[in-house]
Amino acid sequence: MSNNLKKDFVSSWLHIDATNLVVGRLAAEISKILRGKNKTCYTPNKLVGDYVVVTNAKKIKFTGAKLTNKQYFKHTGYPGGIKSTTPNDLMKNKPEDILKLAVKRMLPGGPLAKKQLTKLKIYPADNHPHKSQDLKILDMEKMNKKNKINN
Repeated sequence: MSNNLKKDFVSSWLHIDATNLVVGRLAAEISKILRGKNKTCYTPNKLVGDYVVVTNAKKIKFTGAKLTNKQYFKHTGYPGGIKSTTPNDLMKNKPEDILKLAVKRMLPGGPLAKKQLTKLKIYPADNHPHKSQDLKILDMEKMNKKNKINN
């Protein structure tokens, strides 16, 4: 490889079906792929990761009582402006935001992480507009049986 030029890094497209997968385990694997840690040409300061397309985001699962007890906080910037929501509420309105928040918090902060997060495409249902890319299917259940909850 010649001085880590951008043309030397080839990004592939991966497809993950999130049906009955555990959120934290899925987010950890996606963050590794987005950063490029699964490649031999990994460089911490370069954008070398692959694109990840996640479908069926509304069918992801939490372990234990996290669906009702866990809380996400955001602040409006005004005094007393803290807002909170639970994954159960997000699952009804924006199910893809649960996984996006989990992955975002597993990436390092900074401009590079924002670029890496743009390579993540999350869809609540089974259909997606990336059928023309050569998607490689990544089976999370085959990696570890704990990645999937069978209910």
